[in-house]
Formats: sequence, structure tokens, C-alpha cells
Amino acid sequence: MTRGKRCSVSGGEVAGLLVAVFWAILVSFLAVVLVRLAQTLKAATKLVTGVTEQAVPLLGEASATVRSAQTQLDRVDAIATDVQEVTSNASALSSTVSTTFGGPLVKVAAFGYGVRRALGRKKDLSARPPAPRKVVLSRTLPAARRGGRKRGRS
Repeated sequence: MTRGKRCSVSGGEVAGLLVAVFWAILVSFLAVVLVRLAQTLKAATKLVTGVTEQAVPLLGEASATVRSAQTQLDRVDAIATDVQEVTSNASALSSTVSTTFGGPLVKVAAFGYGVRRALGRKKDLSARPPAPRKVVLSRTLPAARRGGRKRGRS
């Protein structure tokens, strides 16, 4: 441009220039966002891969542990069933023994007690003479015992 000449820019050219600058800024912003999004997706992919690599063996171990626990529970169930059967057999045996020997044993024990008591009284009576009864004079009997029985006939 020369000095004497004026540079004339029309309004349409300025508007076009502004739109071009705006689109350049917008494209740059979108490019930055897309790059960040790609980095985030890469990090998420690595994280998921790492978790998957660790989770698969853990799930296998958990499955083996559950199978082992189920086996142990089956064994405990069998033992509990056997104990229940032994308990019911012991209860039946106890009631049979009680029915068979309980009544006669009680009778023999009662008879033995009665014989011991009878022999004990016989020895006590023969060993010491009966004590004389004491009579207390000068005591008055209560009113209920003085008159004997009262018979009220109308």
C-alpha cells in the first residue's frame, strides 16, 4: 500500500474474518477436549484391564472356597443327623430302662427302707425304757380344751 492510498476493507470482509477466527478458536477448543477425553478413556481402559486381570483369579479362588465350604457343610449335616439319631436311641433306651426297672427298684427301695426303719425302732425300744410322762400341776388349760367338744343341737 502506498501512502496516499487508503486501504478500504468492506464490512463483509471483517465479518468473514471474525467468523474464521471464531471457528479456529472453536476447533482448537474441541481438539483439546477430544485429546483430554482420549487420555481419560485410555486410563479407564487400563484400569478396567487391571481389575479384570485381578478379578478373574479372585473369582476362581472364591468359587473353590465356596465348594470347599459346601463340602464341609455336607459333612456337618451328616454328623448332626447321626447325633440326632443317637440322641433319639438314647432317649428310647432310657425310657425302656426306666419302665422296666424303675417300678420294681422303687418297690425294693421302699421295702428296704421300711425294714430298716422297723428294725431301728425295735432296737430303740429295747435299748431304753420309755420316759415317764410329766404332769404339770397349777397350769390351766386353754378354753378350747377345757370343756371338750361342744355339741350344739337345736
